[in-house]
Amino acid sequence: MNTERFTLNSLFIYTVAILFFCSLSTGCSLKEKDLQAGAWSLSYNAETNGIDIKKGEKLIYENLYASYKLSDQTISNRDYSKRAITTKAINNKFGEGFLYQITYTDKKLPSLVQSFYVYPGKDYVLTEFVLNDKAGVSSNYMAPVCTDKLPEVTGEKKENRLLFIPFDNDKWIRYQSHPLDTDSLTSYEVTAIFNNNSRNGYIIGSVEHDNWKSAVTINHKGSAGKEGSLTCYGGIANETTRDAKPHGALKGQEIKSPLILIGYFDDWRNGMEEYANANATIAPPKEWKKAVPFGWNSWGVLQFNLTYPKALEVSDYFKNNLQNNHFVNPDNTLYIGLDSGWNSFTEEELKAFADKCKANGQIPGVYWTPFTDWGRNPEREVPDAPGYFYKDVYLYVNGQPQDLDGAYAVDPTHPAIETMMKKMSELFHRIGFEYVKMDFMTHGAMEADRWYNPEITTGIQGYNYGMQLLNKYFGDMYINLSISPIFPAHYAQSRRIACDAWNKMKDTEYTLNALSYGWWQDGVYQFNDADHIVLRDATDGENRARITSGVITGIYITGDDFSAGGGKDGKEKAARYLTNAEVNAVATGVAFRPVEGNGEQSENQFIRMEKDGSCYYAFFNYQDKEQKISIPLERLGLDSTKEYQVKELWRGTETVTEGKLEVVVPALDVLLFHLK
Repeated sequence: MNTERFTLNSLFIYTVAILFFCSLSTGCSLKEKDLQAGAWSLSYNAETNGIDIKKGEKLIYENLYASYKLSDQTISNRDYSKRAITTKAINNKFGEGFLYQITYTDKKLPSLVQSFYVYPGKDYVLTEFVLNDKAGVSSNYMAPVCTDKLPEVTGEKKENRLLFIPFDNDKWIRYQSHPLDTDSLTSYEVTAIFNNNSRNGYIIGSVEHDNWKSAVTINHKGSAGKEGSLTCYGGIANETTRDAKPHGALKGQEIKSPLILIGYFDDWRNGMEEYANANATIAPPKEWKKAVPFGWNSWGVLQFNLTYPKALEVSDYFKNNLQNNHFVNPDNTLYIGLDSGWNSFTEEELKAFADKCKANGQIPGVYWTPFTDWGRNPEREVPDAPGYFYKDVYLYVNGQPQDLDGAYAVDPTHPAIETMMKKMSELFHRIGFEYVKMDFMTHGAMEADRWYNPEITTGIQGYNYGMQLLNKYFGDMYINLSISPIFPAHYAQSRRIACDAWNKMKDTEYTLNALSYGWWQDGVYQFNDADHIVLRDATDGENRARITSGVITGIYITGDDFSAGGGKDGKEKAARYLTNAEVNAVATGVAFRPVEGNGEQSENQFIRMEKDGSCYYAFFNYQDKEQKISIPLERLGLDSTKEYQVKELWRGTETVTEGKLEVVVPALDVLLFHLK
């Protein structure tokens, strides 16, 4: 017998019986309409029109309610005069569970149907709400999760933390772990509230990205005697989302909020990975059946000095010096990518370059920015779209083009943009490119006065429209996003985890800032991207650290000038450090997770557990003096009673340890261990 199914069915019958009894009995209290499913308990509070959510004995949310904007007025379910509660069993993508639903009605307002999806076997609940009005309803702000009391975090107060997750990776923006007593904070799409010592924590975030840009806003101090507040909502648009006007509105007889995950986890890191899994359940990552990409990108050093002869020389250099010496992925190939500047080549030269790569056992790659006009010339004709001028395709705000990063944003829904995509795709396929780095994608997600397609009313709807077209024309290629929003994620195999990074320890630290609190994104993409790894003009320790930052993040892309005229420094360091077989074997594309979560800038310890029971552990020293460390094995998730063989992979040193790991990390360097 399937005991889980039996328990669910029994609970469903029990719940239906209670509801039937309540419908017949005028003395039935609302408490009898509560839902209990596994460890979860949902209770309706008739006095506040709020929901109390408990996991076991722990109160997760007290008096949770929903709110939205109608014209300039903020309305919540507390403003409604009537409500009705129903519960039914469900079986969907997330598994078997229950739908707990409250329908609010009032003559003066659209009906509000608040839904909670509860799965006994999961550590989270999903919630959303729908507004219905036959005459039509419009809103640019819908908040399924509102509470006037912050969730309680137990443990030493100074170790209580709150994560800032950025909307995109532009302008060298940084992730951040803040003290929980920070006055106020807005995190984009998701946040975690946790105690770093116990690691217990809450995850709150949107798992749908079709219509809304979402955020979580926390005010710690509260007002009028309140104990702080938390709101998770769709409708954020500000400088951090690169917007110059408010979020667009959804319109219709029925409109829906984003679906929000609210969970409580023994380990906040598991919670962030479960958040990624929930997103992937709704929008599965773009599949890639081949091995994690290793290779080279021209923007690291060559940049606009890229030429056709140099591109050929780089391909040959990798063939003759690196891919025959352990710098090669498990498919025994490399990806050689032309970045910005490739358009100085003729089509014949591009074809010859691609053919050279394939003859050398490599996959040729290229670069494009589909949602930008770098010329910023409204009167210029759109390439490959005769009769259309750039002034026809801009995303305007108050009648003005939007300038971001030195380029005007274009409308992904305009037919001229699709025509340009089609022509560019035909060119790339004709040449033989199989990998494309798509850059400055956030331009396509900006809010605007209007879109060419009248069904599009929000920036993220426009972005989804454009990305669907991109997949139509480039979907058989490997797509790597560069500057882009984190979500939606299912249109590309990988995404750069941060902004540009080069060769110094500051670049490594910046990349690892994003890995510290964004490693979980390899659950919504196949791989994360640590950007091109440049070795020249840096110390040996910085070289080891920068390579390791790529190896533990995801795809493994280098960037020095390996042409015939390229300097000796980068080539000598590549021969020394890109050919370490044991280090390169760590680069499977599976990201390491942070050991801690309280770093003021970035974490410096990262770990990945292997299926065979061993683990890899990296310790980075960002400082200009050596650092002694002593870390209990238990903190790493290992058995403190067992003896472990420890090998440092850069230097080849081997030791044995039990209980704790004690080492000295050189200044501006890294140690990468294999413990088994």
